[in-house]
Amino acid sequence: MADHMADWAAAMRAGDHAAAWAISERELQRRDPARRDDQALPYHQRWVWDGRPYEGRHCLVRCYHGLGDSIQFARFLPILAARAASLTVEMQPRLIDIIAGPGGVIRFLPFLDAHPMPPSECDLEITELDFALRLTPADAPMPYLAPERGVLPHGCVGLCHGAGSWDAARSIPPHLLAPICAMAPCISLMPEPTTLPVLNPDGCPFDMKATAALVAATELVITVDTMIAHLAGAMGKPTWLLLKSDPDWRWPVGARGTPWYPSMRIYAQQSAGDWETPLAELVRDLAAHPAITAER
Repeated sequence: MADHMADWAAAMRAGDHAAAWAISERELQRRDPARRDDQALPYHQRWVWDGRPYEGRHCLVRCYHGLGDSIQFARFLPILAARAASLTVEMQPRLIDIIAGPGGVIRFLPFLDAHPMPPSECDLEITELDFALRLTPADAPMPYLAPERGVLPHGCVGLCHGAGSWDAARSIPPHLLAPICAMAPCISLMPEPTTLPVLNPDGCPFDMKATAALVAATELVITVDTMIAHLAGAMGKPTWLLLKSDPDWRWPVGARGTPWYPSMRIYAQQSAGDWETPLAELVRDLAAHPAITAER
């Protein structure tokens, strides 16, 4: 299992989707059908799609991973909806307003442990969509999220330094972002209060629609690898991603960009724990940013 996952991750980092799909196909053939959507496993370790056709069928997509994963793979939902007879998506409640948008042919239901799901002919987990549909990032239009725009000063920069306790190595000590606050008006995209000199020291509202509106109003988002990175990238917002030295499969090692989010620029650690080096490069680039130089 470990070798399979390592090979798959390496193929995805390299952008070799055909190789990744071949690995996934071999793994699918080896799986025990009795273990599909195994309730003895944590949600993020479950597999759902068993290889059955989805064209012309009533499909159900489950969102078993994190908020960022759901945002990243939501780009493929309209494509599946066009091929299926109907599509229902069981999604984290916080995301439904910004993913569903007004109207649409996709039915969204909140992901709740005890929520009875409608009958379907084909079940998939949202992070399986690229494999099941054989789609790459280039096959989906960008941007694919267009929330309402909030009101912020011109040239405002959104900052997000924390990625949660489950992977502390992704997070940056907030004081390291202080030089950025001296260069431009900044807002925090974290829900907690901050000591950084930002326009909202009490933090960002714990409401995805309000957060997306703030992101839409920024000139630029500077963030670590967390949901905010996916939200800003899916909106086509210029996003500078501060990345740890051993990132997961979705970020190409040594690259400055990613096909998942064309508006994103990557600033990666060269060694574990060293945020000063990529931050110094980011600050130099920010000093030359047109929105910053225009304010001088």
